[in-house]
Amino acid sequence: MPSAIVDIHPHVISPNEARYPRAPLGGILSDWARDRPVTPDQMIAAMDEAGVARAALVQASTCYGYDNALVADAVAAYPDRFAGVFSVDVLSADAPEKIRHWMGRGMSCLRLFTTGSTMPQQAGWLDDPRTFPAWECVQELGVPVCVQMHMEAVPQLRTLLARFPQATIILDHLASPPAKDGPLYAAAQPLFDLAHFGNVHLKVTIRNVRMIAEGGGAFAPYFRKVVDVFGADRIAWGSNFPTSDASLRKIVDESLAAMAFLSADEQEHIFRRTAERLYPSLAR
Repeated sequence: MPSAIVDIHPHVISPNEARYPRAPLGGILSDWARDRPVTPDQMIAAMDEAGVARAALVQASTCYGYDNALVADAVAAYPDRFAGVFSVDVLSADAPEKIRHWMGRGMSCLRLFTTGSTMPQQAGWLDDPRTFPAWECVQELGVPVCVQMHMEAVPQLRTLLARFPQATIILDHLASPPAKDGPLYAAAQPLFDLAHFGNVHLKVTIRNVRMIAEGGGAFAPYFRKVVDVFGADRIAWGSNFPTSDASLRKIVDESLAAMAFLSADEQEHIFRRTAERLYPSLAR
């Protein structure tokens, strides 16, 4: 059991649509944002009930698009509990200016949303040259970048890794690799091949845990390979609450049970230390 749990992938939604207008990317509001929204105050209560010490709130792109005001306000209201992960349109000419703006609002990480529940197709703009000024900006500032993508975008990511070798990259949901082909996990090899890039980190979430469970696989062989290839010090845990349908406490319990076979030191990295290194404001 880790000494503390830090969650780097929850989302918050406000009922105050006048103050926080909804403008989902792709034009479709996520079902979870409509059916089971969680406010920052409710998130704190859920964290307390689940034993989560601190969290990096991730911009709800399929609710608010590039308006990160709710996450920024939540970080300002609870600086001892929250860090913030913001999104900007990296294809826009003013992307570096927007990055600096949100960093000035106390945010800690940029997120690129290239696919998701309401946008199932993998976007092709990840390595578009128009994004390079934004990448130059985050590399200069030392801002980590979360990338939500599918495995088919690995070639695009490799272009960026070659051009921006100092940028810290975190792959949401392990880049959603398949896990149904048995302990060799050959279908996930493009993910494992990224391990030699020392600046690539992984975010393992309840989505990965449930993908393995629903596919009839075993947790230990899969997560053992992920940890052996990347190292626990490059892996951090995220709940995906409330996008994933369950209480935060249940998600925490499921995640801890799935990785209970790991050593105490490995669990400590995945559930706390890696998050605190990537987001220093969460190190309390």
